[in-house]
Amino acid sequence: MSVNPTIAKPVPLIGVMGGTFDPIHFGHLRMAQELADALKLAEVRFIPAANPPHRDQPMTSAAQRAEMVALAIADNPLFKLDRRELDREGYSYTIDTLQSLHEELQGKARLCLLMGLDAFAGITSWHRWQDLLQFAHIVVASRPNAAFLADCSTLHQFLQDHILTNAQQLHEQSRYGIWMQEITALDISATKIRYQLEQGLMPRYLLPNEVLSYIQQHKLLAE
Repeated sequence: MSVNPTIAKPVPLIGVMGGTFDPIHFGHLRMAQELADALKLAEVRFIPAANPPHRDQPMTSAAQRAEMVALAIADNPLFKLDRRELDREGYSYTIDTLQSLHEELQGKARLCLLMGLDAFAGITSWHRWQDLLQFAHIVVASRPNAAFLADCSTLHQFLQDHILTNAQQLHEQSRYGIWMQEITALDISATKIRYQLEQGLMPRYLLPNEVLSYIQQHKLLAE
């Protein structure tokens, strides 16, 4: 009897959520929780970027941003802080992080790179972006009824070539693919939070109290 080579023995799925987290907020946390619930992720690893290649250096240090992530996820056993990009020199390229995690897991778990629709629309600017699927599924979180409007034929072809037809394939398919998952729309951004802090406003209820207290205690993100 022949065996379909694309079908693999189900293994745990680990979500990978990178970003500057400057600061981490409820948009990040709710997205991670909804994806974990919908896709039955065994855990979600939050990986703060030390030296993001696609934007200016964050206002807060990598160590401070990692500390804020640790405070934000402390009460959720599903969430883990991964500091590997803080310990690595040079730019914090996602492909290097995925390859490192993939080598550590040695087939005992499968990775899912978690990102929003806006990030996916700009993925062609990432370092070795077409190699990401060598090491992880790509899970794109979108708001209900959101349209994918990226004006890039290469990206549209990439999506068409690798799109998965059901979430179970994340667990069972040995070849990595792309899954689009709707989540609750939360219009929260770190940019807006930083702006409020700069203006002397209070961004309460946009981020965990522990993170806001840390920002106030260390006088971060304010003029």
